[in-house]
Order: sequence, then structure tokens, then C-alpha cells
Amino acid sequence: MHTDSVTIVAPSSREALRLVREQLGPDAIIVSSRATAAGAEIVAMLETAGDARPAPAPTLAPVVAVPATVAAPVVIQPATSAAAPSGTDSNGSVISEIHSMRGMIEEQLAGLVWNDKQRRDPVRGHLLRTLLGAGFSASLAKAMLDHLPTGQNFASGMAWVKAELARNLPLMENEDALMDGGGVYALMGPTGVGKTTTTAKLAARCVMRFGADKLALLTTDSYRIGAFEQLRIYGKILGVSVHAVKDAADLRLVLEDLRDKHMVLIDTVGKSQRDRSVSEQVAMLCGAGRPVKRLLLLNAASHGDTLNEVVHAYKDSAGGNQLAGCIFTKTDEATHPGALLDTVIRHRLPVHYVSCGQKVPENLMLAERSQLVDSVFQSASRSALFVPGEADLGELPAALNNDAELAAASAATERLRGQCRQLIRVLAQDAEELAANAAALAGGGIGFETSSRLWRDLADDSIGSQAVVHKLLAHAKTEIGVACNSHVLAISGKTELAASRSGDAYALQSSVLLSDRDGMPLAAPHQLLSTAFAAAANGAVATPALRQLAWVHGQDFGKPVVHLLDKMPAPGLIESWQAGMSWLARARGTTCVLDGAGRTSLAKLAARLVFDAPQAMLYKGKPAQQMLAETTVALPGDKRHDASTFNLRCVAVRIVDPHSGKLLAGWYLLANLAPSATASQLAAWACWKQAADPYYKLLKKAVQQLDACTEPGDSQMQKRLLVAAQVSTTVWRLAHNRDSWAGAARTLLAQLAGHRIRAGAASATSAAALFEGFGKLIALLDALALDADSVPGLAPAPGTAALPG
Repeated sequence: MHTDSVTIVAPSSREALRLVREQLGPDAIIVSSRATAAGAEIVAMLETAGDARPAPAPTLAPVVAVPATVAAPVVIQPATSAAAPSGTDSNGSVISEIHSMRGMIEEQLAGLVWNDKQRRDPVRGHLLRTLLGAGFSASLAKAMLDHLPTGQNFASGMAWVKAELARNLPLMENEDALMDGGGVYALMGPTGVGKTTTTAKLAARCVMRFGADKLALLTTDSYRIGAFEQLRIYGKILGVSVHAVKDAADLRLVLEDLRDKHMVLIDTVGKSQRDRSVSEQVAMLCGAGRPVKRLLLLNAASHGDTLNEVVHAYKDSAGGNQLAGCIFTKTDEATHPGALLDTVIRHRLPVHYVSCGQKVPENLMLAERSQLVDSVFQSASRSALFVPGEADLGELPAALNNDAELAAASAATERLRGQCRQLIRVLAQDAEELAANAAALAGGGIGFETSSRLWRDLADDSIGSQAVVHKLLAHAKTEIGVACNSHVLAISGKTELAASRSGDAYALQSSVLLSDRDGMPLAAPHQLLSTAFAAAANGAVATPALRQLAWVHGQDFGKPVVHLLDKMPAPGLIESWQAGMSWLARARGTTCVLDGAGRTSLAKLAARLVFDAPQAMLYKGKPAQQMLAETTVALPGDKRHDASTFNLRCVAVRIVDPHSGKLLAGWYLLANLAPSATASQLAAWACWKQAADPYYKLLKKAVQQLDACTEPGDSQMQKRLLVAAQVSTTVWRLAHNRDSWAGAARTLLAQLAGHRIRAGAASATSAAALFEGFGKLIALLDALALDADSVPGLAPAPGTAALPG
């Protein structure tokens, strides 16, 4: 293959590109581009022979647009034969194509990542096929195998899988507690699941423990012919009374009559999970006058999607009545019982009993973890027509046993990468606008470079949370040096989270650093996850919040930190902070203070103050005027009242309508800051603190999108929380930036995420759409294999699934 290269220097990138096309034609390949003192420099070459392009592939003509001030990535578009029709808006066409195909692109990229993991660790693929063959869903199987320790053989890997399943399987731990506690239990589920037979089996266990006189049976099934008669026969054999009820009122009366019974079992009418009357059945049990514990029967022979629908339909918590647990039925008929375990693990639904036949009471056993897990893999069908096998799933290669097979698999993966990359190129048609937006984001001063690098760190398991913290601290110091005048502002907020695996409640205490110039979030260098805690009373600050304040206070950011607090701290805490922790808090007008005239409230004190001249401002987006007054106060109740220790600055703020003079808002600020921070600065900081508080709603949505809150034992969870918080600061700054480039970038990210946002909107919902689009943008840039060196911060991190250039 012979190549000729030329170097073109021109005053602008467009002029340089025009000269390249004139000299080398439309098939020129851009080797490099950079901005120099003389202008834009482009090195290009023309391949004259030996083109290895596949025959079906369209002729690709590389095109580049490089602004003189910012080097843009090399972007490839199809030749004119594949170009958009004339008169079509190029950017709209590109984005609509990307949006319409983004699902396929994401599926391809996710498959590439999973294939890479399997190629590096073939045991993972073997285990995945085993789990799928047993009936587990691909999502649960892949999520579990993502945490499989490396270096396992199949036997040790299978032992690890079974241990993980047993650890996560929710069970009724103590049958004695259930039996001794007694009460009313309703057995529910779809038609044909075996409710009546299981009711009889459970009744037999109760009779053997307490005697027949302590138990009663009820049935609400007035639809199925012989339903009551079947239960009556069982009751006669056991010597237990049986009652039929027809509606909610009847149920209340019967249960009232049976209050002397230790346990009452209700055999309910079977209803399809898609029957809207399921909720009515649940409501009837909730309004029975006595607490009714609901047990859901799950048919082991059902498909996994069917089981999932059943649980969703019957777990309705109307009136606070959650499902107490479940019972597996027809396990002797199941071909892929893994779907049962998958369902209860995902829904955290405790398994009480396992029914494996028609015999009463022999075929009802207590659920036992290891036995359940072992039985799943022992009973897998050998003729699984409806579970994909290796021939059906090209993305599930067989275990690789030698170098030749490994090389062949690697070559196949590389071919798939190339096909995916070519597909995306064809779809993108003219990705020049995509590159321009990426370059604008990188140069927009919103932390995009750091956030994009951190996003790529998510895919690199070798990068731990401590390494991310070091990067965040370095980024925070850089941002503070550029964006802050004399102080750095710090806010701390609590975000309530639920673990995605167990549903347990947690609280994320997060600190965010703000600019003292415009109040924009700069960095989120520290996150503290704890168990959910209630709001502290009497001005006390919860322990996690105190730990966050102490952590921020202990850092050297090059400028003094001012903590913007949600409320006034207790006097004792203020005393401990006087040694050097600067703070500003908004206080109520009823707050008691001491001034030269004695004890008073802030509202009464403000009425005696002289306010300065009105200053124009915006309040809730509309013109207003602000007036300030300042004095010095102390807080009553302190043990000592030394003026140099306990005197606080008090700033009263009034905001009025500029035309009518009507008071729009008023608040009172207390701070221990030196006079170098003016009263107008304190007022502005308090406003910015209030404006930044919705950041924590965005953070919660970001954590959910990244599935960042799993369980405390997850080694990568803290890293995901840190990345979610930092990327949220970038998204927040983009959402509130009013420059023209930011509007175009917001539109791009929203469309990549499949959303549409209103012009000028900056709500938590629209910001969450931008966060989703941010991740899609990074994946798309990697997939297009753009020249990473030409856009700062876009270099793929090691271990990511970026397609080869």
C-alpha cells in the first residue's frame, strides 16, 4: 500500500480542510490536526492502493472541522452517496438517527463489554450458561457474575455462585415463631396454583402442633365448583371447622366470631395476576377487622416473567399490608426452578414452605437454603427447548481451552467491534456537530473533563474509591483557584436511598463546594453512606453531618471555607466551632438573641435597625430590590458571654417589589465570619445556598441511574457514589449555564437520552435527563473512536469498552 501525505497550514480549519480536499480529493484521511501560532495545521494522506475495506461497506470519506482555538476530534462521515437529502437540517438528522438507533448501539456495546469479560475469564461464560439453563434471568445472572472473583475454575466458581444465591435468598428463619404467634393467614395466588391443597397441608401442620380446636379454615372461593366442598372434606378429616364467606362484611363477622382460635387459614379465590380485581381482594383482606398476613403461592412450573408479574400484582401494600412471604408449589413439576429463586431474591420475598406433591401433609416442607439452591441445579432440564443455548446465543461462547480458540474468539470480537463501529459511522452521517458539542463542553469551564474521566473509571475495577477521592480533591483545588474570589462555600445535604438489592434504607451525607462568585457547585469530594437516621431535634446536628463538616474543615483548599448551614446549630456546638470553623445560617424571626438592650427576638431587633439603600436584584426570576441591615448579637443560654468569643454577626434581609414597595421576602442571617465578608456577600451566599439545595434531588436520581447504592459490602459502591456526585455538579452547571453553547449541549444530551427539555428549564427532572445523556455521550464518543487527544478529558480510561481506532 502506497501513501502520500501533505501538511496544510491555513488561517482557519475550514480553509485548511478545503485545501486538503483540493489537493487529495474527497478520500483524504486526516492523520492529525492542531492549532498553531500560524493557524490550523492538518496532516492528511491518500491511500492509493491496498484498501482493505470490506466489499459491502460504503466508501467512507474522513471529514474534519477544527476551530482555530480548540482542537476538535477527527470525525468520520459517509460519502455523499449516503449523505442526508439536501434541505435536511444536518444536526437534527444526526440526532434523530442516533436517538432511533441508540438502543441497538447500547446493546452492541454492552455485549462487547460482556464478551471481553468472558474472553478474559472463560469460566464466567460457562457459569452464565449454567444459570440461564437453570431458569435465572440474564440480568440477575450477569449482575452476580460481575462480582465473581477472578482465577476460578468451574467447580470453585459454581460453589461461589451457590453461596451467593444462598446468602441472598430470603427465608422464614423460624417456623416456631410463626406457629406460636398464630393469627390470620390468607393464601393467595393465581388460579390452579394449589391454594386449597396447600391450605390443607398447612392446616395439618397446625393441628399436629396445637390440636384441631385451635384452628379454623375459611374460603372466599365462591366461583369454582366444589371449592368449598373440597376444603370441607379436608376439614372433616382434620376435625377442623370450615366456613365460607362471600364478601368483606361477611369476612369481618366470621373473623370476629373466630377470635378464640389460635390460627385461622383463609383459602382465597384464585385470580389471574392481570385481573384488576386482585386489588379488590387485597383491600377486602386489609379491611377484615383483624390483621391478615398474606402468603403468596408461586407455581414453580411457571415462566420467570409470569412469576414476576404475579408478585407485582399481589404485593400491593394498600393499607400498609405487605406480603408476609411466599410458598413454592408444584416444585416436582418444575423444569427451570431457578426462576423461583430469581423472583424472590429480586423482590426480597421470604420463602416459608415448599410444596412438592399432592399428599397431605407429607408434601409440605420448610424452606432450607442450601437444599433449595442445590435442587435448582439438580433439576435443570436436559432438553431445554425454550432456554437459549450456545448455538442460539452467539454472545455466549463456549469455554476456551487453548490458545488457538482464544485467538479465534479474539478475532471474532474484533470483527464485531469493527462492524459496530462502522454501523455507528453510517448512522451518524455527519457527526461534526457531536464533536463541536463535545469540544464546547470540554472548554465550557463546568468540570466536564474531570467528570468524563471519572465516568470512564467506573469500568476499571483496578481504580478504587481512594484513588477517586484523590482525583476529586485535586479537581476541587483547581476549580477553587479558578472560580472562587476569597472564600469557598460548602453545603452538606442528606439524600435518602434504598439499596437496589435488599431495599434497605440508607442515608448519603454529601458535601458540595460552591463558588463564592456565583454559587455554582464546583466539586463533591466526599460522600458518607450510613444507615438511615432521623432528623435530629433541638438544633442538634446528626453524627454523619458532623463528620462531613469535620472532613471538609480538615482539608486545605487554599481559601477559607464557609459552611452554609440548613439551620442554626445548638449553642454548645457553636462554642466548639469558634476555634476556626466559619459558618453562616438562616435563623427564624422568633430566635432569641442578646443585644445591647437585652434579650429580644430577631424580628423585633430588625424592626429597630436602619436598612441601607435598595439594591436591584432578581428574586424568583423577576426584578426586585434588596435592603440590608447589620448588627452584632449573642445567643442566650451560653455558659460564657465573652464578646470576642460569642458575638455573632446578624444580617437582616428585606426583598421588596420595586414598584409597589410590597415586602416579598425577609430573612435573618447569623454568622461568625469576620467583617472582610460584607453583608451583601452573606446575603448572596444564603440565596445561593437555597438555590443549590435541589442539587440533592439530582444526586438521588443520579445514584439510581448508576445503580450506585447496592449493599455496604460492594467494593465498588463508594466509587459509584463519588462519581455520581461529581458528574452531578457538572450536569448542574450545564443546566444553569445561559451561554449559547450550553443550550446546544443541553439539547444534544436530552435527545441522546430520549427526552425533550423546555428552553431555559433547570429543574431536577430536566437535569436528570442531562445526567442520562451525559453517559450516552461518553459511550457514543468512545464508540465513534474519536481522536481523544484533540478533545481534553475524552481519553478512554484503561479497561473501557471504547472501540478501536
